[in-house]
This record gives sequence, C-alpha cells and structure tokens, in this order.
Amino acid sequence: MLLVIAAVVVIQSNMLARMDLADAAEGMADNIEFDSSGRPVGFDSSMDDRAWLYEGPQRETAYRILDEAGNTVVFSSAGEEFWPSDGDLLRLARGNFTFEHGGNTFYGATEPLVYDGRRWYLQFAVSARFMDVVYTVAWPQVVAGVTVFGAVLFVAFGLCAYITLRYTLKPLRDLSESAATISPRSIDARLKTEAVPTEIAPLVDSFNRALERLERGYRVQQEFLGNAAHELKTPLALIRAQIELKEEGKNDRDSLLSDVEYMTRQVQQLLLLAEASEAHNYHFTTVGMQEVAHDAASYLQRMAETADVHLAVRAVGDVKWKADRAACFTLLKNLLENAIQHAPAQTSVSVEIQGDTVTVRDRGPGVDAEQLPLLFERFWRAAHRRDHGAGLGLAICQEIALAHGWRLTAEQAEPGLRFRLSNGEGDEASR
Repeated sequence: MLLVIAAVVVIQSNMLARMDLADAAEGMADNIEFDSSGRPVGFDSSMDDRAWLYEGPQRETAYRILDEAGNTVVFSSAGEEFWPSDGDLLRLARGNFTFEHGGNTFYGATEPLVYDGRRWYLQFAVSARFMDVVYTVAWPQVVAGVTVFGAVLFVAFGLCAYITLRYTLKPLRDLSESAATISPRSIDARLKTEAVPTEIAPLVDSFNRALERLERGYRVQQEFLGNAAHELKTPLALIRAQIELKEEGKNDRDSLLSDVEYMTRQVQQLLLLAEASEAHNYHFTTVGMQEVAHDAASYLQRMAETADVHLAVRAVGDVKWKADRAACFTLLKNLLENAIQHAPAQTSVSVEIQGDTVTVRDRGPGVDAEQLPLLFERFWRAAHRRDHGAGLGLAICQEIALAHGWRLTAEQAEPGLRFRLSNGEGDEASR
C-alpha cells in the first residue's frame, strides 16, 4: 500500500514532468507520521482516498527511511537486498541517485527531514520503465491539455484584445472621419475633443489651432479678393464714362471701350468667384431647375441671336433640387454662355433636365481629351471662343457645384462638348 502511495505522489506531482524525484521525495516527507518517541511510523491518512491504487505495480517504486547513521529503521517498502550497499544513495544528503536492480534501472532521490530535534532521511526510487509508462500515458494528455488551453487562451485573449482596441480606437476613427470632411467650404469646422483620450487631446487641440490659423488666412485672402474686385468696379465705371464722352470717330475710342469692358468682366467674375467660395453666402431652398434654365436661356437670348446660335431647353417632369437659386442661375448662365461662345453659327446649344442630372451641350469643335481636366482651372482659356473672357466662368461653376455637394464634369460629345451636372442624391459616387 505504501508503495502505491509513493507512486501516486510521483504521478500527482505539481511539476510539469511529474517525475521530479527530489520534489516527490520532499512531498512524501511532509506526509510522514511519527510516534510519541519521535520515530517514523508511516504516512498520514491523506493518502487513504487513493486505495484504488493499492494494488498497483510492484517493485517499480520503493522507499525507505534512514537514521543519521544510515541504518534502515521503522519501515521499508522493499528488503535491504533491493538497495545497493554502495554508490550515491549512501551519501546522506539531499540529491538524486541512480542504481541497477534486477536488470532494471532505478532513479531515486534523498530528502532529509528533522523531527523533534532528530534527523531522518527519506529515500525514494522509481524504475525507468515505470517512468516510461507514465510518460507514454500522461504526456499526450498533457500536450493535448496544453494545446486546448493555449487555443482557448489565444481565442479569449484575441477576442478581448480586439474588443478593447476597437473600443479604444473608436474616438480616433471618429476624429479621422471628421478631419476628412474638412475642406475650404467647411474650414470653420473643428474636431471635437469630448470623447478623445487624454493622451490624444493635446494633439487634437493643436490641430484645431492650426485650422483656426488656416481659416484666418483663407478669410483674409477671400476678403481681399472680394474687396479688390468691389473697389475696382467704381473706377472702371468712371473710366468707361469718360471714354464714352469722347467724340465718336476717335481711333482709340472703341479699343479703349473694349479694354474697359474686358477689365470690368474680369472684376465681376473675381467678385462672383469670391462669393461662390464662401458657404455662408448661400441660401438653400427648393428650386425648379427647368425654371432656372429657362431664365438663364432668356437672359442670354440676345447673345445667342448675335452668334446665330439656337438655345433649346428640355425638361422631363417637374425636376426640383435643393439649391441657392441665384447661385444655380449663375452656374447655368455660365455654362450656356461658354457653350454659345464655342458653338459654330447656325447650330444649337441644348439644356436637358432629367431626374438628378442637368446637361448642357454645344456642337462646337470641343477640346482634346488631355485638356478636359483643365476646363475648370482658373484663368485657363480654350481656343475657338468669340470673346476675350478671363477664363473664370467654369471655375465659378465648379465652386458653386462643390458648395452644393454636386458633381460637375465635362466630356466629349462628338461633335462638341457636354457638361454634366449631378446633384448626387442617392448616389454617393457622384458627390
């Protein structure tokens, strides 16, 4: 019985290999009972619940208790012939030893203990083949258990890390989305700092202060552009009046009037461009697009007749957009004016309104494919136009479209050029 108890101590050792003999011997020493005279008499009753192992393997494990002189006392699980009379096991000190018995190798350990002032030595030995059996049975289970535990731990840790990082980084994602929406048309927007982590708050504050500086610079630039254009209108009007007072027939009178008209047009367009770039200048209402298109066509009718160009407006249904009516009128007027200036005589310029799209097309020479991206750049002018414009009309159209969240594009129509304006409702791709 005690032999099996010793085996149980080995099998249930707290070490990973469960065969650290020194620790197993130490565990057995803690369970030794002594009589009133201080002599070992056996193990305590804590081993009794393992009685089902009492019929366990014989001569695969052994133990004995020695006194200070090295004599076997009280009990031994095997006879004295089992234990060699020489070798390391006779060296009474804590440590491991190995010996041969009956053609089998045994591994053992010595554990000293002191009780009531007297020193004793517990020696415990296990056969190599018994250890092999234990490893063969237990090791796969240990590996499987460690694998399952590791997999569960990995999944639990990964899930916790994912949830934690997702929750922690959510304020940063919100900041990134807010920063992506800031543009020259919403330069007064600022990043919110309420839900920002304390460590990130100084960076957000610095970014907001940088936006404030950019906004001030942008406002100063726009105000200068608007003020300069506004201040130039009066002297140009005076110059025009003085030139018109000159006697007709002067060689330079018509040339000067043409130059003044060109400068006046540039100033007016600069003023419109400054106004179109500021979102606070817009007042959004529900606007009937066919009505605005007819107004723009009527406004340019005399110009079209002079160029011998026919204007046609066609609408499918009652199309209404949410827009600033004055800005919408300016946009369509500029598109029509640009088309008239490039349309050959005795051709037509058409406006088609359907659903969320407005198209303006002429039948002129158009532009090369590589020049299409340049149409909306400021001061860029194509060939084949009849006037000497400043090249700001289409840039103003683009600013108005962007302020409304619309998309304005140009494409070759064969013949001519087609401008397509989409309000983007229900179509994120067109924003």
